[in-house]
Amino acid sequence: MREGDGFVQSLARGIAVIRAFDAEHAELTLSEVARRSEIPPAAASRFLRTLEVLGYVRRSGRVFSLTPRVLELGFSYLSALSLPEVMQPHLERLSREVGESVSAAVLSGSDIFYIARVPTRRIMTVGITIGTRFPAYATSMGRVLLAALPEAELAEVLATAEPRALTERTLASGAELAAEIGRVREQGWALVDGELEIGLRSLAAPVRGRDGRVAAAVNISTSAGGGSLAPSAERHLPLLLETTRVIEQDLRLI
Repeated sequence: MREGDGFVQSLARGIAVIRAFDAEHAELTLSEVARRSEIPPAAASRFLRTLEVLGYVRRSGRVFSLTPRVLELGFSYLSALSLPEVMQPHLERLSREVGESVSAAVLSGSDIFYIARVPTRRIMTVGITIGTRFPAYATSMGRVLLAALPEAELAEVLATAEPRALTERTLASGAELAAEIGRVREQGWALVDGELEIGLRSLAAPVRGRDGRVAAAVNISTSAGGGSLAPSAERHLPLLLETTRVIEQDLRLI
């Protein structure tokens, strides 16, 4: 972009000075900042001084470093994002890593409500899109979300849902569901095999917001293929849990 197009060179240089610092270059001298930002030392010195006065840079002798205040520069952007927008790039990365469909949902009454999705191939007879609802009791994301509820609220939701067998594998009795949801609460994740639809296997984990409460759930959906449940958890669970951890880090900035 040319200056005639509204380009402000001084702003660009100030940003270049900030970007000169990274994880491998947390502390830099003036000459190092000038070299990495590709601006003259005299100009780099002025920008560093300005950033120091504003509280974005600290100086110790000849060495400069950024302060935590630089995080404010990203807060406005992050705070404007919705939950699905924060989650979407992480879901896309997880989907690439596992080669499977990945989704996120929230609890809406006794149903889960899809808020984000990265499909790879259709493995259900019913198409899933943003806004799709399924009974929470028969899904991995639903059980993760139900497990976060207080016991009284959980009992009320299950009573409202009136669980029924959607397949021959569906846990539909109150006692069975309560026991399974209790197990999910203890282990921190849920694995459901063929309870919503035969041939569909799903692994889910919770995502907590800044207040520590479960705000949503993320799942990986696969074709059951007739194999054991254990390999699915062993292969995908570490990647799923790492994804939810990173999403939670982003949510803490909002």
